[in-house]
Amino acid sequence: MSILDLYGSGEHRRNLAHFASIATIAAIDGELGPEEKQLLDRFANKLDITEAEYKEVMKKENKYPIETPTSQEKRLERLYDLFKIIFIDHIIDEDELVLLKKYAIGLGFSGDKAEKLIQRSIDIFSGKIDFDDYLYLVKH
Repeated sequence: MSILDLYGSGEHRRNLAHFASIATIAAIDGELGPEEKQLLDRFANKLDITEAEYKEVMKKENKYPIETPTSQEKRLERLYDLFKIIFIDHIIDEDELVLLKKYAIGLGFSGDKAEKLIQRSIDIFSGKIDFDDYLYLVKH
């Protein structure tokens, strides 16, 4: 069964695809450790992933690739979506940062670019932008 077969369309389908990509990244180095499992559980909760969907995604034979968009804007949109998910609780921890970097690299950003994008996104999402950036954002 394809991950997209679980839900037909809409926001939940997108959340499920995000979760599947995140789970694949988390399991890329073999078995999931307790910290990774706990992080995935938190993401599943934030994304409203059902227990049945969770089990389907976590099957060993299911490896869902990150769908890498060809345009920079679409890749940034995917990263933005993940930031929205992570910042629902207004907290970002070290495990989430590691996963974010892996996700950004999986989307096609270089390691350096991924780190810069992540730091800039953290600044924006946590309200730590300077006046010039604020001015630019409200004018566009």
